[in-house]
Amino acid sequence: MEWAFVHKIWEKSISSNVGSGQPLKAALLLNYDPNAPSRLMSTIAEQEGIMADPTEMCELISFVKRNKLQKESFVIGQNQYLVTSIHESWFCARSMSTSKPAGEGAILMQTGAFFLIGLYDGSIGSASRAMVVLDQFSWQLNRRNH
Repeated sequence: MEWAFVHKIWEKSISSNVGSGQPLKAALLLNYDPNAPSRLMSTIAEQEGIMADPTEMCELISFVKRNKLQKESFVIGQNQYLVTSIHESWFCARSMSTSKPAGEGAILMQTGAFFLIGLYDGSIGSASRAMVVLDQFSWQLNRRNH
């Protein structure tokens, strides 16, 4: 996929929706090939609102590949997450280590050769707003692929 196109839609769809008062508090885009050998570390293609640790992201990809989503937890930054719902190409998780009264959540979505991660503060309404942003980005990315 043409990198300039990916970067352009990231800037348009994601970067403008991350930050205080926005649907997302952080977002990551990882290069991801589910058929690649696990020894190949996924690279962080884009990130906004977070400085992700590449080793931590490699562990996250291993978590996804093990496909034991509801039996294990995963870590992003300072938070440990537990998966709460699983869908065909995405899943949602809630932070077990948050100190925020409304909580924190994550939406993780596989889209083509990428793994898209959106982090948000809050509960159901916040999750819905975050999902709209991530789904729009995914739709634009997949539209270019087909």
